Amino acid sequence: MDNLWAPWRMEYINDTRKGEKQGCVFCEMKEQKPDDKNLILARGKHTYVLMNRFPYNSGHLLIVSYSHIASLKDLSAEIQQEMMWFMGESMDILKDVLKAQGFNCGLNAGAHAGGGIPDHIHWHVVPRWPGDTNFLPVLGNTRSMPEYLSETYKRLEGKFKTLGRVS
Repeated sequence: MDNLWAPWRMEYINDTRKGEKQGCVFCEMKEQKPDDKNLILARGKHTYVLMNRFPYNSGHLLIVSYSHIASLKDLSAEIQQEMMWFMGESMDILKDVLKAQGFNCGLNAGAHAGGGIPDHIHWHVVPRWPGDTNFLPVLGNTRSMPEYLSETYKRLEGKFKTLGRVS
């Protein structure tokens, strides 16, 4: 039997064993520096873009509002517009850098919809390639990641810098 090593997954396993955390990871993360520690690629006036630490695919990004809001309808039009702008820019960058050929974009509104952080709405941008879905996620509850998150961050960081950062 071959082994499929994914040592970065232990961080997720350990996090899920801690039970309920106090506070919101997205609210805490928005204040922390440097950005590369939290895999934050770009910052806008109302939102920021970061890599998902527990991705579905390499390059899986999250677009997060600075406001701790659970409902899409409670976000201002200005915040919604910036989130959509970052989604479009993210897709273009993922096409250019990772050669993504398609995308799954969406949000999980509420815990019962699969939202791991249901009280802070955020969008997912998941790059896709031909043949990237296979038996591992379906039968083995395992994802095969071809690159460490830190390497993907380095590849994307330069392109996102052109979008600007707010200190």
